[in-house]
Amino acid sequence: MKQLAVALMALAWLCPCTAHEVRPSYLDLRETAPGEYSVLWKTPALEDARLALEPVFSGEAARLAPKLARRAPGAVIQTWALRAPALRGQTLRIDGLEGTMTDALVRIEFLDGSAWTQRLTPGRPAAAIPEKDSPFAVAGTYLVLGVEHILTGIDHLLFVLGLLILARSRWRLLATVTAFTAAHSITLGLATLGVVNVPQRPVEAVIALSIAFVAVEILRVRQGEAGIAARSPWIVAFGFGLLHGFGFAGALSEVGLPAGHIPLALLFFNLGVEAGQLLFIAAILGLAWFSRRIRVRSLELVAAYVIGIVATFWVFQRVASF
Repeated sequence: MKQLAVALMALAWLCPCTAHEVRPSYLDLRETAPGEYSVLWKTPALEDARLALEPVFSGEAARLAPKLARRAPGAVIQTWALRAPALRGQTLRIDGLEGTMTDALVRIEFLDGSAWTQRLTPGRPAAAIPEKDSPFAVAGTYLVLGVEHILTGIDHLLFVLGLLILARSRWRLLATVTAFTAAHSITLGLATLGVVNVPQRPVEAVIALSIAFVAVEILRVRQGEAGIAARSPWIVAFGFGLLHGFGFAGALSEVGLPAGHIPLALLFFNLGVEAGQLLFIAAILGLAWFSRRIRVRSLELVAAYVIGIVATFWVFQRVASF
């Protein structure tokens, strides 16, 4: 049991800075005149060091002006102008991507209104630019991004884990998960479409606080003092779910949405988040079943302390970053 607790805490402490982040590189090309493009290239960075990644085209593609670079939180953004008379049909490759653990999201918008969106990975760092983008490609790209986001968002997963521990029956679990899904879907859509704008850093701090709150509620239940989270976990799930939706929106803003396919991309990103969340819930329920089979009785207590300790660390860390 002690080994399990140490492993859980080590995992959470090793990942504090990657909580609820999608950190792919992002390449955006927009055709401003026939054969000429404005280019934005965003790569993840840690302090002054950025990933050594570069987009390379297989055909004619000449830079018209020097690159301009600026810093952004956790990234370096480079912009320049590109001349590529025949970009369609060329192969785009992200040099250096195969040696990383990140992805690259590519979006190209043409003067005729068509666009191409593609996700490149270390195992597939190159792709041919087709004549016209397919809505199916956009849907698939953002579905995978949604799944990856929730499964690598340690803070969101810890919050869901806490809710699972508090919801002790199938009906309560269904109501809690439904409330959380509905809430973060609402604010994800509103924030992504620009209807509501909320500063991201305070949102991240309050998300961490919501996780700590759930951990405290688990401990209160074990002491025989059931609070609102234990009596009505769906209410807590909905309230804090609204905040988590703003966190999802902040991550989605890191990669942007393809013009002409914004509703489609937003829908499938959200579906990906839900699919990943269901996978996580299924894994936790399987672990709970297995723990009962081998008569492990203190797993919930260990989980509560791990969730609380890590969430408290995140609260101080994120408040200090204001």
